[in-house]
Amino acid sequence: MQDIEPFYGWEKYYIAAEDPQSPFFEREYNYQQYENTVYDYYIHPNWDEIGSETLYCKILYTDYDLNFTIIELLGEWNDTLHNDIMHFKRNVIDQQLSQGISKFILIGENVFNFHGSSDDDYYAEWFEEVGDGWITALNFRDFVEDEFTKYHLDYYINYGGTLEEIPNWRTLKPRLFFEGVQRLIMRRLGA
Repeated sequence: MQDIEPFYGWEKYYIAAEDPQSPFFEREYNYQQYENTVYDYYIHPNWDEIGSETLYCKILYTDYDLNFTIIELLGEWNDTLHNDIMHFKRNVIDQQLSQGISKFILIGENVFNFHGSSDDDYYAEWFEEVGDGWITALNFRDFVEDEFTKYHLDYYINYGGTLEEIPNWRTLKPRLFFEGVQRLIMRRLGA
């Protein structure tokens, strides 16, 4: 797991640690020592802690003019034992919402498992707070999306179907990627 790095191809456009509005502003990374783990497996130091024992993230890009952010996730999303959605919502999403972000793209290629909970209050709160915006999850594993559906997260988060049509998102510039996702979401929502 220590070899799995967050995508760094957009760092010429945006770095969360250099953004005064980011929850990770002025975060320093120690590349000499791996400190964080997911179930005793060390992870690359470029992943940002959110207060969870099993879930980490990296804000890849945020655009305050178009009100969107792209966040890559790593680990196990565990709402059952660790209430990861609470940590993610309170320590990352709330600050972005306060800065006007209303469109969220979550990249889940490196989320290896999801354990849901019958308590969906944080998802419902987040969904309400985006207003005319949206939350979307791309490239999560099929069995993770199946668990999302089992716990009715499809009420709050858009995933699957035509959203899987952007498998090579890393080759796109962030705004172009966002525009493609937004087109698919608008078509899905009938707007």
